[in-house]
Amino acid sequence: MPTHAEVKTLPYTPEQMFDLVANIDRYPEFLPWCLEANVWEREGNAVLADLVIGYGPVREKFTSRVTLERPGHIHVEYLKGPMKHLSNHWRFLPSNPDACVVDFFVDFEFRNPILRQLMGVFFNEAVRRMVSAFEARAKQLYG
Repeated sequence: MPTHAEVKTLPYTPEQMFDLVANIDRYPEFLPWCLEANVWEREGNAVLADLVIGYGPVREKFTSRVTLERPGHIHVEYLKGPMKHLSNHWRFLPSNPDACVVDFFVDFEFRNPILRQLMGVFFNEAVRRMVSAFEARAKQLYG
């Protein structure tokens, strides 16, 4: 499965972007294809969370450990679900007093060959839409 990496400067502080991405429970409000989000355990700077993603009749649930290193880094470790693997991180680097560089990386592959083929066709566009959704949410929350 292809990977997607994106680096861009946004007019928000690292703390603002960290808080937005770390607020997993709110993902269904703005993130495409995210139908449910449930943080069910917190241990130190890590949370265990389930996400249900879906499109049309297809719904898949996966569990991850999300390590929160405020304000500069969020790392997602895949635990169980429909994927062969998932590697995902966000880094928030100060750019100037009111901006930060957002470094986003994701690589994942579904076990299901139908989902794998479907996602392979739309992977880059789907990930761009997800990153854009976080950017739009930041604008909505922070102006």
